[in-house]
Amino acid sequence: MSYGTSVPKGYRQAGVYTGRILRGTKPAELPVLQPTNLELAINLKTAKALGLDVPPTLLARADQVIE
Repeated sequence: MSYGTSVPKGYRQAGVYTGRILRGTKPAELPVLQPTNLELAINLKTAKALGLDVPPTLLARADQVIE
């Protein structure tokens, strides 16, 4: 199970920052951003291998379920 930010979205934001710096914006002038969207991913195959039961309510809330 993983609960955190989306890695591709982080890379995308890093590219936006890089582009702004290459266009002349000073790094000190760039705002500090924090993630606003968090994603929940559950690996059912691993959970079953460990003998864990994942409640259906948790599965319903997951953004990604790996079977």
